[in-house]
Formats: sequence, C-alpha cells, structure tokens
Amino acid sequence: MADREVDQQLVERVQRGDKQAFDLLVSKYQRKLGRLISRFVRDPAEAEDVTQDAFIKAYRALPGFRGESAFYTWLYRIGINTAKNHLLANKRRPPTSTPFDAEEAESFEDIGLLHEVNTPENELMSKQVVNVVQTSLQQLPEDLRSALTLREIEGLSYEEIASVMNCPIGTVRSRIFRAREAVAENLRPLLETSKGNRW
Repeated sequence: MADREVDQQLVERVQRGDKQAFDLLVSKYQRKLGRLISRFVRDPAEAEDVTQDAFIKAYRALPGFRGESAFYTWLYRIGINTAKNHLLANKRRPPTSTPFDAEEAESFEDIGLLHEVNTPENELMSKQVVNVVQTSLQQLPEDLRSALTLREIEGLSYEEIASVMNCPIGTVRSRIFRAREAVAENLRPLLETSKGNRW
C-alpha cells in the first residue's frame, strides 16, 4: 500500500475519533516537520514548540481535510504557516536565509561531484562551496528559498511544492530555476565556470 494511502486511512480513522491514529501520524512526521520548521525558527526549543503547535492545528483542522493533496503536503503547509505566524507574533521577520549545515548543503546533487577524492585541496574546496551555497541561500528571497528547500532538502515533487506554497506549478518551477541560478552565479568564481555552465 502506498504511503499516501496509509496516511489517508489514518486520517479517516482520526476523523472517526481514533486518537491513536493521529499519534501514528505524529510519530511518522514529527522529525521531518521539525526539521522544516527549524529552517524558519532557529532556536531549537522554539522550533519544537512551533512543531507541536503545527500538529495541534493539524489535529483541529483534520475534520475538514478532504484528501485533495497528500497529508504530509497539507501538514507541511500548516507547519510553514505556523512558523511564519510565530515569527510575526514575536515581531521577528521570517528569515530570508536558512542555516544549512554542511551535510545538508552537500545534498545538492551536483555538489556531490566535488567529494570524489578526499584530498586536503578537495576538502577545502568542499568547505568553500558549502559556505558559498549557505551565503547564497541566505540572500535569496523567502519564496525562492522555500521552494528550493522543499525541492532539494525535503525532496518534494513540483506538484507537492505547489500545494504547500499554494501557487501554480509553473511558479514553483520558475522559483526553483531562479534559486538554482542565483546559487550557480555565486559558485561560478569559485569553480571557475563560464556563464553558460551552471557548475
């Protein structure tokens, strides 16, 4: 049975009053949702609280969930909105940057090519690339950063991202393209590539 079908069955059980079914959904998605929220709310304790708030909001909203999107897509949207609302309530602007660690930044598919040989030069180059990627992401507008994060870090499809971000799929494609181009532009001097090549 597909993941989405399992989730839908659990949702239907929750809608019939089975609280244990919701506990299973929380167990399944708590780590993923927490990781997503921590990209907006940097304090770990606050991020944990916001994650709990997002699950509470999801639980309260579940009676109205009709399964038009995957449960986790719907949950991610609630998580992002809860994080943004938390920051606004505390008079902090939602970040235009995301604190990626080296391991996450290296998950960008093309950057993996830089780690084929563990020489000191390659390790230094890897650290420089990670720093450039992190800085580039910090400079992106929030909509581009969110789209790229959901695609490259969370592994969502374009359709899922469109649902999470509540925008057309063409907009998602455009945002991801522009975000990748911005990162590539900042990597060009380091990797000594020409304008026609991404890296």
